[in-house]
Amino acid sequence: MPQNKGGIMVILSSPSGAGKTTLVKLLSEKNNFFISTSHTTRKPRPNEINGKDYFFVSDKEFKRLIKNDEFLEYAMVFKNFYGTSRTPVIQNLEKNKNVIFDIDWQGADQIKNKKLNYKLITFFILPPSKKVLFERLSNRDMKDKLIAEERMKQFDRDVLHWINYDYVVINDSLEECFLKIQTLINAEINNGSRDYDREFVKKHIENLIS
Repeated sequence: MPQNKGGIMVILSSPSGAGKTTLVKLLSEKNNFFISTSHTTRKPRPNEINGKDYFFVSDKEFKRLIKNDEFLEYAMVFKNFYGTSRTPVIQNLEKNKNVIFDIDWQGADQIKNKKLNYKLITFFILPPSKKVLFERLSNRDMKDKLIAEERMKQFDRDVLHWINYDYVVINDSLEECFLKIQTLINAEINNGSRDYDREFVKKHIENLIS
């Protein structure tokens, strides 16, 4: 990995409903990370604010941004486009600000493949069980259980991408998960010891997809 000047990049990915968006907000508040706000073509959920949670745009506008090469990464997820604008990310990194991304495995792969000259740390967030995940999806603002079921079907495919991440963290307790991520980031930055059991992660994933 190229050793960087400027800020660091931290990516959080997860299957839908595992809690990455909440964790991204916590890390931003506690560690002063700049959150990379994605563009999306999906409709806002209740209480989501345009320009804060996402930039909500039309298909036509999103495709215009693709054509103008304005995205650092973009992908289609559940029939909607999501993309990260290049300019604000690079500007913040150049100002020595750390940037955190709430993106899926497709976007994470694209950013890794760009080999930007900034330190990159990637996390894949998993639920403690499929039962808990389904409860979280069902309790979200989704009135239609079919949407939750669709995301559950996608789960087995998404979880296979854990192997491409630096760390996998299980979100059983939000506070403990946050502290684990924070500790691993600090260890990466300061070349400290990393308390990370990859064999435990493998066993957990085997249980999730069995």
